[in-house]
Amino acid sequence: MTTMNPADTSTWLPLDGLAPGFDANKATPSTALAGREVNVTAPDGTRIAHRFGEDRVAWSFVPGTDDDSPASTGDDAYEAFEVDDGLLFVQFPHDSRPTEAVSLVVDLRHGRVLSIVSRILAPEPGRTRVQHAFVPAEIDGAAVSGTAPAPTTALIGRRVEWVYSPEHAYEHVYLSSRWYSWQCLAGPERGLADTDENSVWEIRPGIYVFAWREKVIPCASVTIADHRDAGRIRSHGVLFGLDESGEVPTHFTFGAWGRLISVTSHTPELEPASFGQA
Repeated sequence: MTTMNPADTSTWLPLDGLAPGFDANKATPSTALAGREVNVTAPDGTRIAHRFGEDRVAWSFVPGTDDDSPASTGDDAYEAFEVDDGLLFVQFPHDSRPTEAVSLVVDLRHGRVLSIVSRILAPEPGRTRVQHAFVPAEIDGAAVSGTAPAPTTALIGRRVEWVYSPEHAYEHVYLSSRWYSWQCLAGPERGLADTDENSVWEIRPGIYVFAWREKVIPCASVTIADHRDAGRIRSHGVLFGLDESGEVPTHFTFGAWGRLISVTSHTPELEPASFGQA
């Protein structure tokens, strides 16, 4: 195996090299959605039906007026994780389209869903290989309440230590609506650090979707984290991208426990939150 040189990104660990043991703090998957149908309608009229079994989801997609994607159906293996009362994080890659994976944040209490589609794209200068599309929607027939999921600047300035397993630990520093920095504190990437693109959406007060897109390794992640207890933050997530060959899609779920280390307070006129949303 090639020894990693922090200054030479060509030696950095590929996504499939990180996977072994990284999921030690992953939560037990939930069957709370088994037997349920969760059908949603987006603001542009796009409709997606989901019929959940114990470990597979049958789905159908009908595009709305602003979506030029073709109608499609599928049946994929999924995992669901309970985030809060009536709030689940659902993850499944598409068997029929291996360069695409779906994350659903299903809020049964408030009748809302946030869909995040991760797509592996062809290389293009100035763009990460994996891109995210965020689509908030309402559950058909549900009593809709609360605030719709939306981008937020709430994490800016926070520094959080994340432990994924007894061997894997990282810290995140949330810099702005577009950028965050990470550093590996323990594990095979120990000593590596970078600054990458991110997106943050608030789902419920104190509960956020945090998604990042790496520029060195062709991969991206979608996570959801409950920050309400700063000393015991809980997250659930997925990593999706290409293996060492740069040809084969790699997909795995994980979990982490986090702890708020510090919060940076900027001079008001220099506040990064004023830079605008990504």
